[in-house]
Amino acid sequence: MDIDAIQGNLRQAGLDGWLFYDHHHRDPIAYRILQIAPALCSRRWYYLVPASGEPEKLVHRIERGSLSRLPGRERVYASWREQREGLRAVLAGKTKVAMQYSPLNEIPYIGLVDAGTVELVRAFGVEVVSSADLVQVFEARWPPRALDLHLEAGRAVHRIVRQAFGMIRDAVLDGKTLSEYDLQQEILQLYGEYGLEATEPPIVAVNTHSGDPHYVPEPQGSSSIRSGDLVLLDIWAKRRAPGAVYFDITWTGFVGKEIPDAYAKLFDVVREARDTGVDRVQAAKRSGSPIHGYEVDDAVRAVVARHGYADLFVHRTGHSIGQEVHGNGANMDNFETHDARALIAGTCFSIEPGIYRNDFGVRSEVDVYVEERDARVTGEIQQAIVPILV
Repeated sequence: MDIDAIQGNLRQAGLDGWLFYDHHHRDPIAYRILQIAPALCSRRWYYLVPASGEPEKLVHRIERGSLSRLPGRERVYASWREQREGLRAVLAGKTKVAMQYSPLNEIPYIGLVDAGTVELVRAFGVEVVSSADLVQVFEARWPPRALDLHLEAGRAVHRIVRQAFGMIRDAVLDGKTLSEYDLQQEILQLYGEYGLEATEPPIVAVNTHSGDPHYVPEPQGSSSIRSGDLVLLDIWAKRRAPGAVYFDITWTGFVGKEIPDAYAKLFDVVREARDTGVDRVQAAKRSGSPIHGYEVDDAVRAVVARHGYADLFVHRTGHSIGQEVHGNGANMDNFETHDARALIAGTCFSIEPGIYRNDFGVRSEVDVYVEERDARVTGEIQQAIVPILV
């Protein structure tokens, strides 16, 4: 844990401190930022990093080891009355602290502290503000090694996409049955061969299933992939290595040589919307202007709306990417939530507009890495639906 960096950011934000709190391992963010392993946590603990001065701990008498690896003055409690008085003492002289709290739960990834604990802190005359911006700095920003691992994963994932389309081609030409689930399992096998891993399996969706953004093929009931089918692949994975971060893309293909106009038309709209989002971020970073997650979503969604498909774009434009595929940085979102966090250097997110009809859907997803004065797509960019039978 870099206390000096945390305190510098607190002072810059005009905050008196950052109050970490956990009970029954509700807040994984706290453990990652404080760089401690989760210990037995059947009792509440608190850890205050002040804007200046020594941190303070408040732990239960029978779990004094919870924060033993962290620096700072330790207070202990046993009864609930002692706990409240101990927390009052920890917060003495403080008027505004950050916690893993999100007003109106606008950013649910950050809203991890229960309402009662927020009420308790406020009862001591201390204002509670969201730690979302701080979390982004210390949780979502990648070290250089993470970017290298992301790019390595990306090269492997793109090879897997090509191999998956090849498996479809071979199966159709050989007259063999290949279902969505079968292909998903083949892709998981390739993860192992390329040294990749993921907490959840990829999406393989055909025809009407491609109109369901989070369709999951099951062993029973998944569709067979045949000539004339539209196929959507959403593949996310990371290197099997410490500190690895995810690479996450969506590509679409057609099992045939000539792409039907209905599919091509929808892809063209999605591609325009996707590229508009990327351009919006790059223009802002190159000019030195701040840009926020909701603004990217607005720009992308406006393209889809202009073409008359606003009602069929039913999810946010993109999500933060980190050691979890849905990370804790800014999301490209002014639809499901209002994400007003600025896009900062060293973070990565997806841009993935989609249009979902009842009979099929199209999505195109790229990952965007933010630099100090620029932003770049970290993988290949799909320009047209892939004809699988060439």
